[in-house]
Amino acid sequence: MIEHFAPLLKAAQGLDLSDPKAAETELQARWDPQGPGAQALKTDLLRLLEEGKICENGAMPVRWGRVSKATPESLDFSIDVVLMDGAGPRHRHPGGEVDYCIALDGVPTFDGRAPGWVVFGPDSVHIPTVAGGTMLIVYLLPQGAMEFLK
Repeated sequence: MIEHFAPLLKAAQGLDLSDPKAAETELQARWDPQGPGAQALKTDLLRLLEEGKICENGAMPVRWGRVSKATPESLDFSIDVVLMDGAGPRHRHPGGEVDYCIALDGVPTFDGRAPGWVVFGPDSVHIPTVAGGTMLIVYLLPQGAMEFLK
């Protein structure tokens, strides 16, 4: 199933996450969320969601699923897909986090940000929150590193 995420993995490969704004600018240049592949990816992910192949755990406001651990095939990112319309658990990103956010209904934001690429730098902490609608979010974690916090 990793092949569905290849454009996102390739866009994030080798990216320096220490400057999240610069990383987002580079991601936008590498793979535009408004570009021709974006709608095809959204359609593909919605089909996988409907088939129960992603976001198969939990209940709203957060449904989630792990697509892959960090492996050479996933370019050393773990891949998680989350369906959200509220807040998730507080966590820390030891190596940073690259998120690709897709609006599904309403006018959703992810931590106050519009759909598209969102980057958190190494050692950042947040409570991931979707407001104003529903989003499907692909989380790419370098080496799969994430620490849940209380």
